[in-house]
Amino acid sequence: MQTSRFSDGLRRNRDHFQQPVVKQHKQRNFWWKDNGYRGGRENGLVLTALGGGTGLSTLLRGLKKYTANLAAIVNVADDGGSSGRLRENLDMLPPGDIRNCLVALANTEPLLEKVFQHRFTAGEGLEGHSLGNLFLAALTEEFGFEEAILAASRVLAVRGEVLPVTLDKLTLVAELTDGRVIRGESSIPKAGGTIRRLHLDPAGATIYPAARRAILEAEAVFVGPGSLFTSILANLLVPGVAEALRETKARKVYICNVMTQQGETDGFTAADHLAALYDHIGEAVFDTVLLNTNLNIPRALLEKYAAEGAVPVRPDFNRLQKMGVQVVAADVLSQEELVRHDPEKLARVILADVLSRGEKND
Repeated sequence: MQTSRFSDGLRRNRDHFQQPVVKQHKQRNFWWKDNGYRGGRENGLVLTALGGGTGLSTLLRGLKKYTANLAAIVNVADDGGSSGRLRENLDMLPPGDIRNCLVALANTEPLLEKVFQHRFTAGEGLEGHSLGNLFLAALTEEFGFEEAILAASRVLAVRGEVLPVTLDKLTLVAELTDGRVIRGESSIPKAGGTIRRLHLDPAGATIYPAARRAILEAEAVFVGPGSLFTSILANLLVPGVAEALRETKARKVYICNVMTQQGETDGFTAADHLAALYDHIGEAVFDTVLLNTNLNIPRALLEKYAAEGAVPVRPDFNRLQKMGVQVVAADVLSQEELVRHDPEKLARVILADVLSRGEKND
């Protein structure tokens, strides 16, 4: 009896992970490309995650304990806050989501992580910026965006690799059901309408080659959690991404949000989330949908979210099954100050209930 790739990977010992792994870029020799960064893979599952915002970094924090062969493909359409200011003033790709993923995958001193995430609360020109964003901006001016990510990965001893979904500068454009057209990732949720269609400007962007390879070479690809339109679809709409997802032999898992989001998914069930994805990229992309089943949320937290127009996402199991996906439902909830996925619970469910079911049928 042949064992699956997933079962083999689950048995590999996490103690083998001694150094972070980032693929070699051979175009130029930089100081950070020394013996600490090897092009080859270590033992462990080969996993790729797509998204942005806090959802992707939450997933990475859980998975990095089980494998060093982890690639994060990150949305680069952010135009708000510190990232938006740097994007506009320095004509660079927004660094914020990249920074969050680097920190999530870091294997370094907590103090360095804390300093990297420090956000200035005062100072002309500094207020609102995070130190990590400024660090990436400085590296970008010195070496370019690709090499800046590699250098920051070296500094933070990142376990895995962080990849922009594209090197093209993008603007998200949403057509609302009331006829309005809203430009800009940060403006779309604030518009107060229902999104009918999302697209990218310019339309001719191309997937970053290393991101395509990470999808094709993975044993499993995870999409989400994260803002459905402004994080998830901002990745999936980049030409080449959906095509790579269809081409890969990896198990493809959509991790649904635990709460709806005002201005993006008002009143959405889990099936509505998947339907919106399929409406934009075509059907039958995912094998599995992972859902939270723990709705035992403290009343104070529910009231806090309700005031912001958010409610728990209902599963709608029957409709999901009719859409041809395997549904994995489990308690993956964290209930601290915010209602979101717990990285430890999420990783355990992925390993025990998703990947342990074996390879998908071709």
